Amino acid sequence: METEQSLPPCRRAPEAADASAPRHVPGRIGELLTVVTDRPVSLYAAAVLRIGYGLLYLVFLLREFPHRDQIWGPGSPWTPELARQLFDQTGWASILTLSDSRAYFETCYVLALVTSALFMVGWRTRAVSVLFAVVVASFHARAIFMTDGGDNLVLLMAMYLVFTACGRRWSLDARRARLRASAGKTPRPPGGRAAAAGLRGSRRTLTSVLHNCGMFVIAAQVCFLYGSAGLYKVQGGTWGNGTALHYVLNLDLFRPWPELSLMADEHDVLIAVACYLTVLLQVAFPFVLFGRLKYPVLTVLLGMHLGIAVLMGLPLFSGAMIIADAVFLPDRFYRSLGRLWRRTSRRPDVRKTGAPPRGEQALVPSQPAPSSH
Repeated sequence: METEQSLPPCRRAPEAADASAPRHVPGRIGELLTVVTDRPVSLYAAAVLRIGYGLLYLVFLLREFPHRDQIWGPGSPWTPELARQLFDQTGWASILTLSDSRAYFETCYVLALVTSALFMVGWRTRAVSVLFAVVVASFHARAIFMTDGGDNLVLLMAMYLVFTACGRRWSLDARRARLRASAGKTPRPPGGRAAAAGLRGSRRTLTSVLHNCGMFVIAAQVCFLYGSAGLYKVQGGTWGNGTALHYVLNLDLFRPWPELSLMADEHDVLIAVACYLTVLLQVAFPFVLFGRLKYPVLTVLLGMHLGIAVLMGLPLFSGAMIIADAVFLPDRFYRSLGRLWRRTSRRPDVRKTGAPPRGEQALVPSQPAPSSH
């Protein structure tokens, strides 16, 4: 008792401060949960991924249309029977192996083209995204020994985009929603008002959580891809001495234009600089995404992928990587591009009609009427 009474009152202040200090951690966790569950983020980036991968796979299928039977069809050296035997070991599956009929294969190919086009334009995106993932997985599994890194990345992104709200922007679904909102037609679920409000809130929260988690997984996948590729290159002696690209440019398998490859191979210093810069950017990529330094890094990576597409003849891989990099650009970047596009598309109409822009009409003084004499 005497000990408790002899304690000065100021001794309780540190205890109160210590008790309030841990409250910052639950507060931050609550803010994070609010961000994850409140609204979907990076909707424009998700739309770019949808448009990019839908267009890329559509072009890929059209490009291989003359060779479709030799790659995926019944006339392929890797027969459907061999594919089914491999599926028993790997656990893969493909709708192309359900029948050996040529008519069935041609129907599946046409449906794959239609699905890629519908996914690109964003028509009924929720359902079509699932069909697009099934199409990509089926064609990938049917000729798994004919694929490269681009096919693998497109397959992963197609599966991740199923969980995102990639049809909220720049899509036919978004246009239909705007027209419905302007007409005052909002869908009302059956039931009372309280039940309807609760149902809408639960659906909005579930959509936000799935979308945000899907976009996070996509960003993490790209970071892991770049980081692991850079660390793998560091272990190689040819990348350390700056001669790796020299050997790549002299491989017949990756020389679609031999004269261009020989011309690039003549610049030893530039090749060495490109080797070191490639390793540096890939290793540092996950650490520069939270500042403005990511913009020049993404620009250099864009040039690197374009060089791979041209010099090495890997357009599918380069296109898949360029589209994947778009996930790191914020929505304000895409909104500024949209405003720039609207201003650019509006100028020809102004020149044709001779009418001044809307903001300049008030600056033009009215002209007096001509006199009668």
